[in-house]
Amino acid sequence: MKVLVANLGSTSFKYRLFDMTPELSGQPAQQLARGGVERIGSPSSPCSVEIGEFQGKMELEVPHHGVAVRACIQQLTDPDNGCLTGPEEIAAIGFKAVHGGRFQGVFRINDEVLDAMEEVSSVAPAHNPPYLAAMRLLASTVPDIALVAAFETDFHQTIPAARHHYALPKAWAEALPIRKWGFHGASHRYIATRSAEILKRSDARVISCHLGGSSSLCAIQSGKSVATTMGMSPQTGLPQNNRVGDLDPFCLPMLMQHTGKNLEEILAALSSEAGLLGLSGGISGDIRDLESAAQNGNADAQLALDVYVAEIRRQFGGMLVALGGCDALVFTGGIGENGASIRTAVCAGLQELGLALDEPKNAATRSSETRIDDGTNRTQIWVLPTNEELIVARQTVAALA
Repeated sequence: MKVLVANLGSTSFKYRLFDMTPELSGQPAQQLARGGVERIGSPSSPCSVEIGEFQGKMELEVPHHGVAVRACIQQLTDPDNGCLTGPEEIAAIGFKAVHGGRFQGVFRINDEVLDAMEEVSSVAPAHNPPYLAAMRLLASTVPDIALVAAFETDFHQTIPAARHHYALPKAWAEALPIRKWGFHGASHRYIATRSAEILKRSDARVISCHLGGSSSLCAIQSGKSVATTMGMSPQTGLPQNNRVGDLDPFCLPMLMQHTGKNLEEILAALSSEAGLLGLSGGISGDIRDLESAAQNGNADAQLALDVYVAEIRRQFGGMLVALGGCDALVFTGGIGENGASIRTAVCAGLQELGLALDEPKNAATRSSETRIDDGTNRTQIWVLPTNEELIVARQTVAALA
């Protein structure tokens, strides 16, 4: 069974193609291909594909995500370098969807699912609109391929009520899908699964630090999410690359009065001009750029890094209390897997809490499964590259079954 996993951004489309048949007999799934399209909507969009030893790049005009998916299928079925004889070999397309509102799980895509996503598009403005457009277009252009939405909120269904309620009037909470939903579910689920295998324990207490352009922490007990840092929207929790993170809502009237912007404009700015980008005075939302600028003496870049680390540490403390201890701290995501200096700053001075890095191991580790604690304390520290696409492929197979 071959499953295409789609990961959409506002102007990007990334995919992986898996053969899931080996997993049915207890063997690892096989990744057949990966690729993507960048700068969708521009006059020229770079397209890339990797199929075995073959690596291809080209420039195409890709006005929207539906064309991107068709370009991807053409690459996969190319008679010279493709790995499929035709699109009918694809059993399903699984979407790493973000927010389904009242739909919290994995679903075959239909009008009801799409309507639920539409209801919360204002909460996930950078994510839901491109997914909705692509799903609707594909439903009409490739009707013979099953479409499945695996929502990131799914993994967090096990969070206790005391940790997912906001202190709102009861009538509001009952009428509207307002709660702390949590996101990055596929990544945290992968870390839950892989860390249990590594620790050889099904009851492990794990804190998963997914740090990247979008970041969140998750407390995992016996493979289940029991707390996470993101709330109602992907704009909340830690400062993101260009999204604000947690913010007192009573700031909004003051911001509107100061800037002359209306609420919609303020919210748009908070989800595109804030976060690390805003803190740094517009230098960058990329940790690598900020570290370079800070090393050259830029105080704003250093402040952005300091706030990011401080918020990770603050939220880590909450995760630690929620679990009553920690057997493993896991760093994943682009920053978590490659940012040795961020890992050092997060773990600094935590020996009394049972965490101590092996600095030479930490400094040498880049995006590989590596244990980086010094072995003297009770909590193991790991770098584990995540595999969200594999999780979505598994969920898609389960949905089809």
